Amino acid sequence: MTLPMDDEHAALFTVGQVADMLHVQQAFLRRIDDHQVVSPQRSAGGQRRYSRHEIGRIQQVVGMMGEGMTLPAIRRIFELQYELAQVTRERDELARRLNELGELDAGSAAPP
Repeated sequence: MTLPMDDEHAALFTVGQVADMLHVQQAFLRRIDDHQVVSPQRSAGGQRRYSRHEIGRIQQVVGMMGEGMTLPAIRRIFELQYELAQVTRERDELARRLNELGELDAGSAAPP
């Protein structure tokens, strides 16, 4: 049986809990949500709920801001990382298909 806490994408943590964990202000968490850098899920009552994955992203944001990056720049970096991951998955899938076709051709080219 899988528990919600086992899922890194399960939205389990409140703004206050995340702020305490990461030693940041709640206003900071709201600001990065407003800038669409890290956008947590919402509870039925509209309260932000963060997953472990999002908490990791917030840690990255804190580090990047410490290096002088702006929130729009960080959002763009995250967008580009996502796009790169998609292209990499597509490339890997195409390489797998090409390999399969090569194996088929090699099997059919063998003399009787």
